[in-house]
Amino acid sequence: MIPLPLGELRGLGRLDADAETVSGVQIDSRRVHPGDLFVAVRGGVAYLDDARARGAAATLVPVDDFAALAAIGRAARSRIDARVVAITGSVGKTSTKDILTALLRASGADVVAAEDGYNNELGLPLTLCRVEEHTDVVVTEMGMRGLGQIRALAEIARPHVGLITSIAPVHLELLGSIENIARAKAELLEIAEIGIVPADEPLLASYGARTFDRVVPEIRAGHAIVDGVEFDFAARHQAQNAAAAIAVLDTLGYDRPQGVVEVTFSRWRSQETPLPGGGLLINDAWNANPVAMRAALAHLRDCAAGRRTVAILGDMAELGAEAARFHEEIARELGSVDLVIGVGELARGYAPAVWAATAAEAVALAQELVQPGDAVLVKGSRSVGLEVVAEALA
Repeated sequence: MIPLPLGELRGLGRLDADAETVSGVQIDSRRVHPGDLFVAVRGGVAYLDDARARGAAATLVPVDDFAALAAIGRAARSRIDARVVAITGSVGKTSTKDILTALLRASGADVVAAEDGYNNELGLPLTLCRVEEHTDVVVTEMGMRGLGQIRALAEIARPHVGLITSIAPVHLELLGSIENIARAKAELLEIAEIGIVPADEPLLASYGARTFDRVVPEIRAGHAIVDGVEFDFAARHQAQNAAAAIAVLDTLGYDRPQGVVEVTFSRWRSQETPLPGGGLLINDAWNANPVAMRAALAHLRDCAAGRRTVAILGDMAELGAEAARFHEEIARELGSVDLVIGVGELARGYAPAVWAATAAEAVALAQELVQPGDAVLVKGSRSVGLEVVAEALA
């Protein structure tokens, strides 16, 4: 972190300090290093002594958690010379962040990228606080639950480039319509210096942003070739995210890297693990919505290569009044899957061969029914917690 004077944080809460500046900011006392500021959010006051014992130079018990982190984020941003990228979208923002980070590093850039799930009022400021004086690009991620939230995050980050990966029926329960989802995501375009959106998304056409085209990748020997760049993955749906990431890379002025670009995807996102008997586990348990579910099922079919296919599918949450219809539509995609295990009340709509009420119950079913040599997809919304199923199988 670029050293942050604590004098700028007066008035945010109870500040106890042994130094005039701090060299890092943490909200988890276990991650504190000497010289850090520990901000006691969400009951963190119970860990003040632990933070001090680990070398915290200062502690802050904020009056308002979000307001305090926003102020810290703005203070950190004011010191950043690196170019800032902000990524949002209904589908693919984290994977696009992972791919862009890999592209930038392969092109020689010093990059700070948002950690897994650091895309909200707490996570975004923490990402900005990790930037150093030598950082070339910081890649942030922005999630939202309603109107106004992307704007609030973008006002903290003040991005040079803002990318919207997609507009899809996610958060309908809170926003009510696909048009409102597009409006909420487009708040980023109002603040970013340069906006980039999918060329085929009519709901974003009026914003005058640059565009990227969705592509059909060339798949060769387990690698995807997207717009001339070769990646070490073969998932066709990740090619769309790669096309978006390449558009950002071009906008930032970096040369496209030569050779195969190796991408490390965030946990529980299309993570592939060998199973006994030549089987394959696709752990995509981080989240689910209709668009992502179709893409994951297509990837399962691509990977099957003669194996029996098993789909362990949880509820798709936050779809509002038409949730049942969306689950029934996915059911029509499951005809070619040999075994479907549904998890959660809404997952009954998949018409599964076997159903479990909870992820814990699904663990036992999966261990009983998955056979050596199977290709297995595990996918559901965060609220279902299907990673425990994937972990048990792995």
